Amino acid sequence: MPRRVTVRDVAAETGVSIATVSRVLNQAGNVSPRTRELVEQAVQRLGTAAPGPRGGTPKPAAGAVYVRCPYLLTDYFGLIVSSIAESLDRHARQLILNAGQAVAADATLGNRPGVGGAILILPPESADDLVRLRERRFPFVVVDPRTPLPRDIASVSAAHFSGARQVGAHLTELGHRRIGVIAGPREWLASDARLSGHAAALADAGSLPDPSLIRYVEPTIDEGYRAAGELLDLPHRPTALVAFNDKAAVGALQAAAQRGLRVPHDLSIAGFDDIDLSRATSPMLTTVRQPLQEMGRMAVSLLIRLLDHHEVEALHVELATELVVRESTGPATEES
Repeated sequence: MPRRVTVRDVAAETGVSIATVSRVLNQAGNVSPRTRELVEQAVQRLGTAAPGPRGGTPKPAAGAVYVRCPYLLTDYFGLIVSSIAESLDRHARQLILNAGQAVAADATLGNRPGVGGAILILPPESADDLVRLRERRFPFVVVDPRTPLPRDIASVSAAHFSGARQVGAHLTELGHRRIGVIAGPREWLASDARLSGHAAALADAGSLPDPSLIRYVEPTIDEGYRAAGELLDLPHRPTALVAFNDKAAVGALQAAAQRGLRVPHDLSIAGFDDIDLSRATSPMLTTVRQPLQEMGRMAVSLLIRLLDHHEVEALHVELATELVVRESTGPATEES
């Protein structure tokens, strides 16, 4: 006897949510004609038996969500991907994950059989490439875009400008004016936004940013160590350092220790992200908390709405950050 077709089967086949399939089968009125036709055709293809209660096993990869993260799934990216996976499971969506640095060269996006949509985390593609993908009517959401995106491409990010302004204001209130910045890569949207936030905090305190105190690096411990060393070896060194992320801030702590500088007595250091590493240092890092898990959940929510053909007005979503003050920042010394 053939297996009874389930609502989950139809949802997986069509790429719409289980709730939408149920509305079609119950003859509810709040479903677009296009979606209703899509579901009814899927029911006919899958079998003559009416869909039963939620259960059974969906067809492999049908209507699945492709999640691409061209980076190692360590703390920062791991938290985002984990929350995406949990949220997709609640929506009964199958996940196809492609992660690791080799993924950046993957040119098959949007051409995978059975994939209904995608979530792209810090994608290396240019804005033009993403526009071309959108023009193929392939639904996708960008998490933490690397470059500015057109208004009609859905994206989720943290409020980089306000986060940097928060930590900058914290340091200026402590009397710091000569603040070194270990920024991310020049071409990253987040780098520009955070530098603007830093400049705004200095302006509020009646100061101007000093371009000689900015270093653009890949946000790693080693690069943070190197950039901090350059800044701390200046004839008139900064009294505080702000790093693009907590890893770069750890590198800055190492550079300070190598030079016999006490943190925060001789030098204040702050990071960004608030990953577990920020609480494993001595002293623990002052940092800006990014809502990493909520970014993943919001990306899924936006994508599901796109897949269900719902109207989405707020396509560029910025989630609030929070300054977390710990022991690595303190008052500027008299010589500052």
